[in-house]
Amino acid sequence: MFASTAARRLSLLATRLFSTTTATMSNNGTATTTTNAEFATFAAGCFWGVQHLFDKHYKTKGLLASEVGYANGLSSATNPTYKQVCTGTTNHAEVVRLQFDPAQVSYEELVTFFFRIHDPTTVNRQGPDVGTQYRSGIYYYSPAQKETAEVVKQRVQKYFPKPIATEITPIDQFYTAEDYHQKYLVKNPDGYECPSHFVREFKG
Repeated sequence: MFASTAARRLSLLATRLFSTTTATMSNNGTATTTTNAEFATFAAGCFWGVQHLFDKHYKTKGLLASEVGYANGLSSATNPTYKQVCTGTTNHAEVVRLQFDPAQVSYEELVTFFFRIHDPTTVNRQGPDVGTQYRSGIYYYSPAQKETAEVVKQRVQKYFPKPIATEITPIDQFYTAEDYHQKYLVKNPDGYECPSHFVREFKG
């Protein structure tokens, strides 16, 4: 993991920086040393299913690690708990933060996949899950990521009947979620999955 889930400390400073050489544990449990690893953070509804889909599709294709957490809430709401986020009073989004090797998978591909696995046209909602924590968002770490996200958003709009409501804003803060949320659907194969979380085909 990028940060201790026990301490659940704010990791904004570290995540704003791209590492030059990163030693990490890959999703298959093997040690990996990667040069120029980057981060991507996405909000697409309940973070259990979002993490599960990214892990499933990219664990052998450049995804080095993933963790779920809470991002871009009120500056006064530090170290929020899951229960606090669910009240909507902290304004945090449920997110998945990815560490990836851009030599194996591009940020553009990850953004495109993000749009494929949820409904980005609903505001503060995914399926039956309603609240600001379930909003659609891309939280970028650099001007290049911002530009890519905006280009992809425009490109995929044609695949949706309604305007895309995804917010594209700088990553402002990130708090690691409680340990029981991490890899939830691996630990609980029959656990809840939002019905809007599935891989859509973008054709044409």
